[in-house]
Amino acid sequence: MNKFVKTAALAMGGVMLMSTPASAQITSIDDLLGKVRQDARQAEQDNRQRVADFEARRSEQAAILGRAKAELNQLEARARQVQNTFDANDGRIATLKGELKTAQGEFGEVFGLARTKAGEFKALLDSSIVTAEYPNRTAVLGTIADSEALPSAEQLNEIWQLMLQEVEAQREVKTFTADVANMGENVNVMRVGAFNAFTEDGANFVRYVPPKDDKAGFLTTLPKQPSGVPAKAAAKVTNASAGDLVAAPIDPTRGSLLQSFERVPNKLERIQQGGIIGWIIVVLAVVGILFGLLRILMLLGVSAAVRKQTRSAQASSKNPLGRVMLAADEARGGDEETLELKMDEAILRESPKLERGLNILKLAAGIAPLLGLLGTVTGMIKTFQAMMIYGTGDPQLMAGGISEALVTTMLGLIAAIPLLILHSFCSSLARGVQNTLEEQSAGIVARQIENRRI
Repeated sequence: MNKFVKTAALAMGGVMLMSTPASAQITSIDDLLGKVRQDARQAEQDNRQRVADFEARRSEQAAILGRAKAELNQLEARARQVQNTFDANDGRIATLKGELKTAQGEFGEVFGLARTKAGEFKALLDSSIVTAEYPNRTAVLGTIADSEALPSAEQLNEIWQLMLQEVEAQREVKTFTADVANMGENVNVMRVGAFNAFTEDGANFVRYVPPKDDKAGFLTTLPKQPSGVPAKAAAKVTNASAGDLVAAPIDPTRGSLLQSFERVPNKLERIQQGGIIGWIIVVLAVVGILFGLLRILMLLGVSAAVRKQTRSAQASSKNPLGRVMLAADEARGGDEETLELKMDEAILRESPKLERGLNILKLAAGIAPLLGLLGTVTGMIKTFQAMMIYGTGDPQLMAGGISEALVTTMLGLIAAIPLLILHSFCSSLARGVQNTLEEQSAGIVARQIENRRI
């Protein structure tokens, strides 16, 4: 047992030996015990020093706490004083309001109505595009509406003067300079009454954004410019000279109607609503129409060449009738039956060339509405899926599927109509050339028979 303790002590001594510096090497158990006792005395001495320091600072901390309590008492006294002053002022204000109401008498209701109307009129003018020309005109209305004092005569006069200004502005077509977002500063803007406005350069429609949260109002271009009649009318107004009488665009909703153009898709966006099937129909229609036009041009050339050949006795191998006549010349020495067979064979060789591609046009004209029907089915499937997931509360969630269903049907019909017309026209031209070949062939056979009988 003693041997085990000695061995453990030596091991501990070895550990301590590794962690102590070279000048304090421990070689025995006595050195280890001495070191432990020395560390214990040092720790006890440090603890006594800490306690002494804490005791020495206790009085200082008490003094700090006392000063804090004194300051708190002063602040509480000050708060009570301020509260008393506030209560006194509040009571004084209530008394003065009562005296003011008594002094106003019946005029109090009149001026209260004036303040109410000033606030309502300010809201109306803030949304008017005329305010873009006179940015600070509603400040006096805000002062009247927010003030509890009686408005002055000048302020009351401002109300009806602003009303007259708004009425006069509704009949004006005027150009003024203003900053327009997305276009720059000092842009010439043409205003048509209080209804709408557009830039003088380019006739781009702009709208007035009312002031909000201490932010001034400003003009900005519409995200999507209207096309068609409004755009043409705006261009005419900007290009008109003084005294000219032209039709001007007027939005009686003061901008709401023009902003609705943002939701009206253009032709490309309308096609995109049809999805992949819509684009397939468009590609089919374009390719089919181009092919049909090329066939029409080819058949018109062939028909003109055949008509020219009917007026010439010299056969040419560059047109169907000429090739049929050459076949008749080759069989001229044979009997009548052989000649007819040769002529029929020549006409049969020319018929596939004339009817080439007609079946493709017919097939494309039949596939286009079927693709439209397929798009209708897929669009309705998407609509029902949206209804199943989100319900019927929001129609916009179903608008995508309904748009795809209707647009693909429309594209299919639009593609089928010209393709059917082209197919009918090509077939008519081909049949006309074939009839000419048959008539000329019958005439050649008849003349051959007549010559032999003579």
